[in-house]
Amino acid sequence: MSSRHSARSRRSSPAGERAPSGPSLPIAAVERDTGLSKDTLRIWERRYGFPRPLRDPHGERVYPATQIDKLRLVKRLLDQGHRPGKLIASDVAELEALVYRPAAAVRGTESVPADEGLQAMLDLIKRHRIAELRSGLAKALLRMGLARFVADLLAPLNHAVGEAWARGQFEVFEEHLYTESAQVVLRSAIRSIPAPNGRPRVLLTTLPQEAHGIGILMAEAMLALDGARCVSLGVQTPVRDILLAAEAQQVDIVALSFTAVVGPRQVLAGLAELRGRLAPAVEVWAGGTNPVLQRRPPPGVRVLRTLDDIAPALAEWRAVVR
Repeated sequence: MSSRHSARSRRSSPAGERAPSGPSLPIAAVERDTGLSKDTLRIWERRYGFPRPLRDPHGERVYPATQIDKLRLVKRLLDQGHRPGKLIASDVAELEALVYRPAAAVRGTESVPADEGLQAMLDLIKRHRIAELRSGLAKALLRMGLARFVADLLAPLNHAVGEAWARGQFEVFEEHLYTESAQVVLRSAIRSIPAPNGRPRVLLTTLPQEAHGIGILMAEAMLALDGARCVSLGVQTPVRDILLAAEAQQVDIVALSFTAVVGPRQVLAGLAELRGRLAPAVEVWAGGTNPVLQRRPPPGVRVLRTLDDIAPALAEWRAVVR
């Protein structure tokens, strides 16, 4: 999940009109927020008349929050296979119906999670009961064990929080409160795992466009439980620094996480650059919720579709190395 920043603006206007006094986002921030590339935004502007950016005092494109909200919905539906022309012609209510109808039909309700435990966690986040949230997460960790805690609780909870944010039920800061709480609990658990002596040695990070770190932290927990030696660089590491760290740490695998916030071209270009510049013996693994990883797995990159794929991938790596 990432840092998403939603600006507030009361109206939208055709390109060329001056932006109102309220804040709006520049095109680079919209690209990061929605996962839609700058080129795509400009093409849609010319072809469909949407989005309709305003202009800041320097004449640069800026996008009001109402347009960004619609763009997020359009991106999610594109990932589900819908065509852009029809989506852009639809209003926000119609797009929301397309996005959320399948889940609501299955659950018979518009609340995000069906599981009462997840709903309780979401309620704590919304009420800003952060101490109780961390306590609940820590107790669940002790009860379930780290592997099940990550795969069976955190993974669906991350999804539920993302859905709640997309619906406008959570503010950005509330999403951040959850993410920080989950990371605190996870880091503590990872520190308690005895340091392994064997291989592989795995470098974990994200590319500069990806600000969400909980995915690589969850992967680190699963890797460490399976005896991998993990070196984490945190988030938003430039490719050059990933390469330097991989060489300095003599790693066997570079593992990266991508959410849907990152544009498909950025994902593929970053992975291709890494694969091309890393030593051939160093593997590149990628996981996360970005749809392009499933649609077009990059050559020379191992895509882990779920956290459960980590243990078999490690077993295969060890079998080959030995």
